[in-house]
Parts: sequence; structure tokens; C-alpha cells
Amino acid sequence: MKIAFVSLGCDKNLSDSEHMLYRLQKAGMELVADEADADVIVVNTCCFIESALQESIDTILDVARYKTEGHLKGLLVAGCMSERYADEIKKDLPEVDGIIGTNSYDSIVEAVTELGKEKNLSIVKPLTGLPDESEGRVNTTGGVFDYLKIAEGCDKHCTYCIIPSLRGAYRSVPMDQLLKEARDMADHGIKELILVAQETTLYGTDLYGEKKLPELLDRLNEIPGLEWIRLLYCYPESIDDELIAAMARNKKVCQYIDMPIQHASDEILHRMGRKTSQKDIRETIEKLRAAMPDISIRTSLIAGFPGETEAMHKEMIEFLKDMDLDRVGCFPYSREKGTPSYSYPNQHEEKVKNRWRDEIMTVQQGLVFKKNRSLIGKTFQVMVEGYEPSQGIYVGRTYRDAPTVDGLVFFPCEKELISGDILPVRITAVNDYDLVGELNYEFTE
Repeated sequence: MKIAFVSLGCDKNLSDSEHMLYRLQKAGMELVADEADADVIVVNTCCFIESALQESIDTILDVARYKTEGHLKGLLVAGCMSERYADEIKKDLPEVDGIIGTNSYDSIVEAVTELGKEKNLSIVKPLTGLPDESEGRVNTTGGVFDYLKIAEGCDKHCTYCIIPSLRGAYRSVPMDQLLKEARDMADHGIKELILVAQETTLYGTDLYGEKKLPELLDRLNEIPGLEWIRLLYCYPESIDDELIAAMARNKKVCQYIDMPIQHASDEILHRMGRKTSQKDIRETIEKLRAAMPDISIRTSLIAGFPGETEAMHKEMIEFLKDMDLDRVGCFPYSREKGTPSYSYPNQHEEKVKNRWRDEIMTVQQGLVFKKNRSLIGKTFQVMVEGYEPSQGIYVGRTYRDAPTVDGLVFFPCEKELISGDILPVRITAVNDYDLVGELNYEFTE
């Protein structure tokens, strides 16, 4: 049986997809890249916000055409959309032959095998416990980095977020299981391990009664073959001195952190159900920079939350100017049914949300371009990601740049390099968000 896979949404979803692919391959099924060749197509969906839901629906309808244009026999929908809209899928999308929920992906082989035997196949398990992820995975990033999902679910219940209803309560993956998976990934050529969860900073609190992320970093740092370990999705209120110390002392841990703050107005943070204040956020940033002066800090923001005023929006902009963060993503507030903020008064029109988003990103763009220009003349260790034959240059990233969301470094090199090589590159020019450099031979001896 030939299986094609489409994975949408976040890197946590991608991790689930890679484990499903491994199970299918182990069961003797052939994985194909071209959907037109597939007997079964699996779409691992996202519906975190309205635009993600629409993308999932459009993708399902697009691949369904292979039932007439190809030889597709079954279409299986997995992930968040299946968890949230199981009944609606069965009713409104007859193209779909079966669904599998967010906590049921260990049943992927059963689901694919049973497609066609049972009408409206549905495998949706309770959002408790975790599938065993230590068995193996198929790397789909096409490079030498991959994501290690260290926990599932969330207990935060931010007023704009549906994740707890899609993924359940916070559940840490046992440390021994994570270490086995990380060692397997390193043995298969993964050089950069990116730790993800809905919130990585709380890792271990449910299993061990205390935060265990610092210990996990210490133990991952010992794994041969791994070169970089990167932290994403660290909520500011849970970044403590112990975690900062672990980041600073472990050589393989990138001095980089993704710390979603969502806003800087205390009133909006309170209405969002966030567990922090602007003062707390400032203090956390100061602590991070004191311990690691060259740390690169990424955050995400929401523009146009219900009740936000022009003054609160300007407060956000002044905060950005003052903090001079390295990477910022900003998204217009998405009104999601089933969340408390859906019924909040003073909802903004889309044009207001988009205008505020654009103003924030314009300010941040100026800050990033200025910061990038200050890097000219400095030398960074750059991990090679690929080669642009038309231009005769290599493409890579510094520790400051997470894959797919941050900038790149372009540099020439006469000798042949392979993905995963790490070389010293002196920055010579800036191209907006990206950097241009040359190999610093003084550092290669």
C-alpha cells in the first residue's frame, strides 16, 4: 500500500507526523512523496486559528481530487481538526473516509488498514496518557535538525486559546524515553535538536513533582553527535534561575530562547489569562541577558485583543523599542469559538487588528535591521543547511536563528560542504533579515 502524508500546522504536529510515518513504514507500507501515486493520503490537520482551519479544509478538498484523478482509495484526516470537529467532518466532508484524534496517532496503522472496511472510521481516544514515541520516527525536515516534543497538552487556559480542548492537560514525556529518542536521532545524523511543547518550561512537573527541563538539558548535552540544542515556547513566568543557569553552562544549548509574551499591557495580559506582568517580563529578559549577554530572544505577540486601546497598542510598541528583542512575530487576534475571549466585549474589526499588526512589525523590522548591521565584522559558527547552485553559495544558520522562522546566512566556499557542517563565517553584509558572509580562515586551523 502506498501512503502519502500532508502535515500542516506547528512543529509539534510535525513530530506526531514523523512518528506516524515510522509506524506505517515499519508495517511494510510504502511512503510516497507524490500524492497522485498514493493509495491512501493522510492529512495531519491544524485548526488553532480560523486561517489554519481553512487551510486544513482546503488541503483536504484538494487531495480528495485524486479519487478521480489518481487511484486514491482512502483519505484519512488526523490531528486537531479531527479532535475538534469530528462530527462536522463526518457530516460536511464526505470526501473523508476516516478520522484519527490528536492522542490516537499510535493507531495509525490500524486506521489505514481499516479504511474502506468501516464507514466513517473514527479513532479518537481520551486526552489522557501518551502514545509511546520512543519506537522511531521518519525525519521529514530534509536536513540535520528535527523537533523533540517533550510534553503534550496545556494547563494554562489562556482566554484566547483552544489547545487544552484539542490536546488535553499537560503531560510530560518520561525523560528516559526522550533521551532514547534523542540518541536515536543523533545516530541518524540529526545535529540540531529543537525542544518543543505547548510550554517547555514546565517539563516534568506532572511526572516528577518539579521542573526537570534543566536536568533534561544537562543529559541531552552529553549525547554524542548532537551539536546544537534549541529551546522553543518557554513561558516567561516559568523561566527561573535554574533554567537560565542550565542554558548558560551547557555548551551545546544555543543561547537562544523563544519566549511568547503576547502583549506588554498588564490589563491585556490579565484579560488574556496570562500569568505574568510587564515588570515580570522585563526582569526575565534582564536575567537572561545578564547570564548570556549574546542571547537571541524571540517572542510572539497578538494585536487587537478585545478591549485593547490605542494607548495599549502604543505601550506594546514602546516596550519593543525599549527591550530591543531579536525576533518578533505578531498576529492579529483570532476570535475562536469555545474560548472565553470569543464573547468578550469590544471586539475589533479586522482592519484595526491588521493595522496594529503592521505597525508593530514595521517597528520591529527597523530594530532587526539595525541589529543585523551591528553584526558586520563579527564571526559566527554557521551550520550549513544547503547549497544554491545558481549563485554558487552555501546557506546556513547561526545559533541566533531557528529553522523556518528566522534568518539565514549566505556565504561562498570553494571546497564542498555537506549539511550539518559547522564553520566560522565572518559577516560582511546584511540583506534585510538575512546575513552575507565569508569563511573566516583564521578560525579554521
